[in-house]
Amino acid sequence: MMELLWIDLADSLWHDWKGDGHAEDRLESREWQAAFLERNRLSAPVPASEEEVAELRRFRDELRGFSVRLAAGEAATEDMVHAINDQLAEQAVVRRAELEEGGSVRLSWTPAADSWRSVRAEAAADFARSLAEGLGSRIRLCDNGNCKWVFLDDTRNRSKRFCDDKLCGNLMKVRRFRERKKTET
Repeated sequence: MMELLWIDLADSLWHDWKGDGHAEDRLESREWQAAFLERNRLSAPVPASEEEVAELRRFRDELRGFSVRLAAGEAATEDMVHAINDQLAEQAVVRRAELEEGGSVRLSWTPAADSWRSVRAEAAADFARSLAEGLGSRIRLCDNGNCKWVFLDDTRNRSKRFCDDKLCGNLMKVRRFRERKKTET
């Protein structure tokens, strides 16, 4: 499955997928922040300040709202593009040509500063890239109502219903099975 920076940020509000109602805002965790930066090859001071966490949370909530609308079949809107452009305008990037093995050249863009503002801008760019590449119609919300994670449906027939078939998918199959058995008796 494709791992995207913006989805990693959108899913930082963790809900117990088994259904006990417990939720955890991982943006507040120093350990999660460090792991998030490492996973996405970004750099920013850890821990993030309260103001930075508040801005990350606000942007995360926007991304989740966009995801809900796109998963429902709506098209991207001017509001979405405007919100993404607001984040992109927050941070300058440096373009760099890099020589790769075999003599090919790759153009890379790196944030001009190591900050959480840059992280938000990179997440916004990643979301915009997803839309530009036509992935908006593949954005889904896990069918396990307790999970609430955002994911990309990478199946050919666009039928993926769960963020993880082995966790949420299996849990829901077992629940449906038990419900059927209960009604049969």
